This record gives sequence, C-alpha cells and structure tokens, in this order.
Amino acid sequence: MTAPAIDVRGLRKAFGSHTVIDGLDLTVSRGEVFALLGPNGAGKTTTINILTTLTAPDAGSASVGGFDVASAPVEVRRRISLTGQSAAVDDALSAVENVVMFARLAGLSGRASRRRADDLLASFGLTDAAGRRVATFSGGMRRRLDLALSFVVTPEVLFLDEPTTGLDTRSRRDLWDIIRSLASAGTTVFLTTQYLEEADQLADRIAVLHDGRVAALGTAAELKARIGGDTVELHDAQGVLLQEIATDGSVAGLRRALDDLDQQGAEGIVTLRRPTLDDVFLAVTTGTVGARTAAPLKEIA
Repeated sequence: MTAPAIDVRGLRKAFGSHTVIDGLDLTVSRGEVFALLGPNGAGKTTTINILTTLTAPDAGSASVGGFDVASAPVEVRRRISLTGQSAAVDDALSAVENVVMFARLAGLSGRASRRRADDLLASFGLTDAAGRRVATFSGGMRRRLDLALSFVVTPEVLFLDEPTTGLDTRSRRDLWDIIRSLASAGTTVFLTTQYLEEADQLADRIAVLHDGRVAALGTAAELKARIGGDTVELHDAQGVLLQEIATDGSVAGLRRALDDLDQQGAEGIVTLRRPTLDDVFLAVTTGTVGARTAAPLKEIA
C-alpha cells in the first residue's frame, strides 16, 4: 500500500508557555491539493515548518513522502519544495540567472541548468522577462519566479505558505492556474492561505485549525453543508437585515419562505444567501455565522 504524501499523528509544539499545536492529526493523499486555514497565530506556518524539517516537534509524529521528518530529514528534503510568504529571489540577478543559480546548486550541469531555466520560465510565463533584473518585477512576476525556483527539481510535495499574500486579484488568479496545473501533473500541494476563496477554488480538501487542532475537515462543499442550508434574507432599502428564514435549498423550500414573508405582509428586498467558507471559518473559530449562532463545534468538526 502506498504511503500518503503527508501523515501527521498527535503533533505538538509549544514556544515557551504558549502551545501552538496541540495534538494535530491529518493525512494528505498523494496528488491532492490540501488547504490549511486558521486565524493568525493558529499554527499554520509552524505546521509547515515542522513538515519541511525547519522546526522540530515536541511530540507526535509526521512523515512526508513516507519518511519521518525527525528521523529522516534529508530524505524528506529531497522530496519537497517550499515557497514561503516572502519571495526567495535575488533582486540583483535576472530571472534566468536566479533559476540557473538554483539549478547549479541542485547539481545540474551548466548546460542542463540553462535548459531547465528556459523550460521553467516558459512554463511560468516569464520568457519575455528572462533577462530583466528581478528588482524591476511586479509582485505577481516575483511570485511566479519563486514558484519556478521550487520546481528546479520537481518535488513530490510542494508547500505553499500564503503564496498569494499581497498580490492583486489578477496575479492571484494567474497563480491559481499555475497551482492547478502543477497538481494535475501529479505534485501534492499543501497550502496555507488567508484568502478563503483561494481554498474554495483550489483545494480538494480543507482543514480549519482551532486551538491547535483540526476542528473542521472536508471538501468545501461538505464543510458548507455542515453549516446549514440556504437562507432567505429580507433587507430594508438601506441594506439592514430585517429577517432571515432558513430553507433546505430546494425550490419548494424557497417558495415556502417567500409565502411566509407574504403572509406576514413583510416589505423589503429579498435575497438568497448560501453558506460560504467564511461561515465555516467563523463557526469554527468564533461560534457564529454572520449574525447567527453556529452549531456547536463538535457538530462541525
């Protein structure tokens, strides 16, 4: 039986008296895009640092590519790439010089390094800017180059720690397309993000961290379904919420909600609201969904 790409059991990590990860369990299948969400300080970056052998756990176990991060860190590093929150590129060099340098450090010959640089820059839409100094690049171009560097040697597992932070909407969506193409080619992608839409669009499964543990896990559709069905909302002309009626999402349910409002003689603007990952995130981390009280965490996890 093939080992999962990532397997975490009972992982714990504290910094001084502050426990960041407290009994974390999760499994990521090979070829999966897995998103880890959580509020600031929830332990997302710490989790990635442990899985990439940058930080040692206090307890528990974690394996990547079938190798334990504590007992076989060199084997783990041979199978992974990490793109952090800041682009790890040299501003004084051109794009092609950055890639060639990384390729030579990875052990490729000079000729092979140049071929690899040409291929990667083409794949990430940077051929026209290959000879330009990185200092002149936009934020989106820098992020694409950073991802290209991660693929000088194609990894089994790619870790992305908030890869699109600070990018404009177009650059963010361009990177989404690149991440999708990498995943479709067989690379396992483990990402953290502060953009819930990003997780919704990219991830096969999503985990939400709360109090150092996974409090919710599933596909985006599964997590939204656990929050509840659609809600008919009545607003006044200024957009103030006057009333909301939960429905089962069916046409009959919507008709019943509208009939109820008619019988009350209610006036205003009617909208249909569907659960979002924002609702899931709020339910797990604060116990509320918008203006409503969420189901208990044990029903969401």
